[in-house]
Amino acid sequence: MGSALKYNIFISFMCFSLLLIYGCGRPNAAYQAGPPEVSAVKIIPQQLVLTTELPGRVSAYRIAEVRPQVSGIIQKRFFTEGTNVKAGDILYQIDPAPFKATYDNAKSALERAQANLPAIKQKYERYKELIVHKAISEQEFDDVQAAYKQAEADVNYWKATYETAQINLGYTKVTAPISGRIGKSNVTEGALVTANQPTALTTIQQLDPVYIDIPQSTAELMELQKKLEEGKIKYAGKDQSKVRLVLEDGTIYQKEGILQFRDVTVDPTTGSVIIRATFPNERERLLPGMFVRAIVTEGVNKNAIMIPQQSVMYDPKGKPFVFIVDREGKAQIRPIQLDRAIGNKWLISSGLASGDTVIVEGLQRLKPGVPVKATDFKEDAKLEDTQIKDTHSVKHNPNKKTK
Repeated sequence: MGSALKYNIFISFMCFSLLLIYGCGRPNAAYQAGPPEVSAVKIIPQQLVLTTELPGRVSAYRIAEVRPQVSGIIQKRFFTEGTNVKAGDILYQIDPAPFKATYDNAKSALERAQANLPAIKQKYERYKELIVHKAISEQEFDDVQAAYKQAEADVNYWKATYETAQINLGYTKVTAPISGRIGKSNVTEGALVTANQPTALTTIQQLDPVYIDIPQSTAELMELQKKLEEGKIKYAGKDQSKVRLVLEDGTIYQKEGILQFRDVTVDPTTGSVIIRATFPNERERLLPGMFVRAIVTEGVNKNAIMIPQQSVMYDPKGKPFVFIVDREGKAQIRPIQLDRAIGNKWLISSGLASGDTVIVEGLQRLKPGVPVKATDFKEDAKLEDTQIKDTHSVKHNPNKKTK
């Protein structure tokens, strides 16, 4: 029992000694640490091309629904479904026999009328001279004149009938009105078709170039107009009409498009207007109905202020703020307004100015008015291409903290 008691007393004494040594040493170490070290960046405004990323749909540049212009039986189909055709190519052959008979009949009647006309014309010319000398009666002259006019009318009538028959005969060959990709055939050989029927025989779509229809909300449109009027952003010149695409798999489409027009009619169901852009589509990667994201240029911000995203904090009300280093080397809180995320940075709309020093790292130990030791913040990766990354990644209120 005595040895055990001595052992416990020794252990207790050693623990007390260790606690005394380390407990006394900690306050001195903290006291000797000095101002907390932080990493900070100095605000240097830069020129930035601002863009908006909006959803869009691909539509064909031209669409032609092929319909028959005469009634008859389909004798043959000349195209392969899903291939490219050229304007003027024969697609279907309608039985031409009845139209050929009508054509031949009209042609013969026209030739007969034309053959009779010269003789009647000559007789009319002679009677014109004779009536002047009173060599014939007026009744005889009137009869010849009426016969001549009737002969002329017959020629004109049969000429029109002949031309109509010729047109209808030509319509028995159903041709492609435009060049493009032809779809499936809705009829087969032996089918009866009628002139101007509601159902198309087939459809041709021109896929190079293509349209991209991009809906933009009126709220975004008015916000953009307000920024342009206030001078916060400027027109980007030739780049203002350029549009780029992000495909469904996230890749960037190689060719740039051109903005064609912005519609002036607001869709009452969506509260948006349509922006239409034209894109080259040589390899036909863009297909009608495909979903894409269009990057539309808003303008140029010549004094853009951007800070790393990790430097932004939020107060209990969800309002963003940053810590800055004032002229005395102390940390101070600065409320800010966020515009949008650009890559790994925030674009600041208000709250910061050129020359301000914003603290990025070491924020956990900061309090307003505490002296700090600031060093330059080193980014791990540079900001990616601003032509692609300076988009509205925040769709609602970027100044409100998201949960």
